[in-house]
Amino acid sequence: MQYTSTRNNKIRVSAAQAIAQGISEEGGLFVPCELPVFDLNKINSMIEMDYINRAKTVLKEFLTDFSEAELDYCVNGAYAKEKFSSEKIAPTVNVNKNENILELWHGPTCAFKDMALQLLPYLMTVSAKKTADGKTIVILVATSGDTGKAALEGFKNVENTKILVFYPVDGVSPMQKLQMTTQDGDNVAVCAIRGNFDDAQSAVKSIFTNDDIKAELAKKNMMFSSANSINWGRLVPQIVYYFSAYCDLVEQGRIECGDEINVVVPTGNFGNILAAYYAKRMGLPIKKLVCASNSNNVLTDFINSGEYDKNRSFFTTTSPSMDILISSNLERLLYHVSGENAELVNELMASLSMDGKYKVSAELRDSIKALFSGGFADENGVFETIKQQFNDFGYLCDTHTAVAVKVYSDYVKSTGDDIPTVIDSTASPYKFSKSVLSAVNSDFSDINDEFETVEKLNEVTGADVPEPLKALKNKEVRFSDVCSKENMSEMVFSLLNI
Repeated sequence: MQYTSTRNNKIRVSAAQAIAQGISEEGGLFVPCELPVFDLNKINSMIEMDYINRAKTVLKEFLTDFSEAELDYCVNGAYAKEKFSSEKIAPTVNVNKNENILELWHGPTCAFKDMALQLLPYLMTVSAKKTADGKTIVILVATSGDTGKAALEGFKNVENTKILVFYPVDGVSPMQKLQMTTQDGDNVAVCAIRGNFDDAQSAVKSIFTNDDIKAELAKKNMMFSSANSINWGRLVPQIVYYFSAYCDLVEQGRIECGDEINVVVPTGNFGNILAAYYAKRMGLPIKKLVCASNSNNVLTDFINSGEYDKNRSFFTTTSPSMDILISSNLERLLYHVSGENAELVNELMASLSMDGKYKVSAELRDSIKALFSGGFADENGVFETIKQQFNDFGYLCDTHTAVAVKVYSDYVKSTGDDIPTVIDSTASPYKFSKSVLSAVNSDFSDINDEFETVEKLNEVTGADVPEPLKALKNKEVRFSDVCSKENMSEMVFSLLNI
């Protein structure tokens, strides 16, 4: 398996090089030159497997330069049962008729990012030994909340790595902020920025491709890589859980192997739903990919119109991990759907950089609409959905999952397409306890202490509080730095002591 760049498809690198490097030299994203094909016999063979073996079955097709022993080391380490609160790792739970929730938040940071970021440090370590000549890898992360903590937890004290995380100072939940600023580890650092996630992400991409900064790192035998979903090593583990969810539905008797399902994903950066697209391309019987946005509905508008325009109001919402107007992984989809047209991708990305927008042809728009449906939920819709899911079905979901459930409901009403559906649940409701509690019972909306809110939500709903979040109550804050988006490169040097 070889990988190329969305902006230069003459490039050919191994999986290890793509993972260690993170992003192509000219700023493009690494993608596989071809996708493996899983027929129904292969999918059927995965049904009786546990999550670890399902993961190995999928990943070995993409990581062909990893030995069997290396792959075993990575996967067994990432998905060790003691790290997850569910024996199934990522269980699929039926809530109502054909509505099935894929719970991706049973890992150590209670968010779906654990599914990839528990594995990425292992992949990175093996890849670096193959390609990086003993360099210290500096993981540079922009986060809208969940990626930061999951990356910090995954990379803490990993040999020959350092990890620096930047988050918008007013753009994460109190629990997300506490998770990051109290992080353990000798090789970790965290800094807030005055700005939003897009500001942080744009600055990180600029730092990645700055030759002067890279040269300074090289003098210290260091190199950059990424834990954001621009890194292929972040994206490929996410393909696994779509195959796993499908196998779960067959195992539960909700579908027969070969039946089509729909998949609904709450997303801002387009990585999670792109993984489902790859699964569909590989042969998983997915009929429609439903892209669910919050009030920052740039993706909804793009899917429906073919025009991507980030020049719009930015909303700080109760689903902050989706408060994004520049969806990085959409670049990968454009590359694939356009027939691997790297020249077109360069033009579109240059237009986005210069003008904040681009428009694809009617033919390309129609190709995307054939695969995807786009919808969004505003704040009222999110709160009403959380309350309804709990009152009607006894299921407590977080704000991001509520976005997906609301968009799914709207999709079924408008299309009548109510075949068995997998809806991604991306975070524990206790990561956004104030919003969830206010939705379930507005009488308690004036509680401001984070852990008092957690206790009241537990009292009102009976839903278990995850142990990793309980443990934060008395943890000491280690990181309190704040910088401007213009000074992020200087802060990188400061945090690295160079």
